[in-house]
Amino acid sequence: MQKKVFQLLVDNTSGVLSRIAGLFSRRGYNIESITAGVTADPRFTRITIVTSGDDVILEQIEKQVAKLIDVRDIKELDPSDSVYRELVLIKVRTSPEQRQAVIAIADVFRANIIDVAPESLIIELTGNQSKVDAFITLLDGHEILELARTGITGLGRGVDHVTYLDD
Repeated sequence: MQKKVFQLLVDNTSGVLSRIAGLFSRRGYNIESITAGVTADPRFTRITIVTSGDDVILEQIEKQVAKLIDVRDIKELDPSDSVYRELVLIKVRTSPEQRQAVIAIADVFRANIIDVAPESLIIELTGNQSKVDAFITLLDGHEILELARTGITGLGRGVDHVTYLDD
């Protein structure tokens, strides 16, 4: 099994995300993460899907997704030629004595403290998946009350990977 990241440009219409997820569900394919957001052109949405399987399954996924009506473009984001990022928000229980230790860990990872409450902190971290995982591992001695991860989003490096859509 290998993991692939696909980037889709789709029409910004209602139900497009549901149709894409439905294709995965009907075929029994797994979505490890999915992110979506409008592009610079509000007519289009960029969707990043991380999925896994063997070569045959991954090739089938790409072909089946490309056939969907709303899909304008699909490409694989090669890790060596792309930039991936993920955002995580983590709420950590902290006593006044522990607070400085948690802030020190956040500083090492260049994370931001975005909320301070009497018994907790909310930390924001952006980075690649291994950086996010390493940060969460270092918080192991502290009680994580809540955690929200966005999943991977990415872009190909340089101008060679830009897709121009005519309409």
